[in-house]
Amino acid sequence: MKDEERYVTMLEAHDIKATANRLIVLRTLDGAGRPMSLSELEYKILSIDKSGIFRTLSLFREQHLVHVIEDGGDGVRYELCHSRHDEIDDDLHVHFYCEQCHQTYCLEHIPVPGIELPEGFVMASVNYMVKGTCPHCAYKKHFA
Repeated sequence: MKDEERYVTMLEAHDIKATANRLIVLRTLDGAGRPMSLSELEYKILSIDKSGIFRTLSLFREQHLVHVIEDGGDGVRYELCHSRHDEIDDDLHVHFYCEQCHQTYCLEHIPVPGIELPEGFVMASVNYMVKGTCPHCAYKKHFA
């Protein structure tokens, strides 16, 4: 299946009509391979203004096509949700925020630890962010 067909299928699976702008935002998020901020998306997508990108991301969030994570730094980042369900997010994983380059990385092989809440508390979501230095920045610092 070609990428464009795959993107249309992803949108339709989340009850989102495939438009040119939505396909561009989806393609950009998928191609990044990591969570992206609104400003990063705006920089990458010159054909859509900031408000258009934001509206698309808001729709994607409402339809469970993207995760919105607090990046541990300057705001939120968006990443594609690869959940197998439309209503339940079973794609939770740990994220790592590099305090040097300000990139956020997915650590998909590390599951989010289970959390037992006191009686009466109901969890809606969890954001597990580890902060530190990524391997690239650590290497640069060591050999600089």
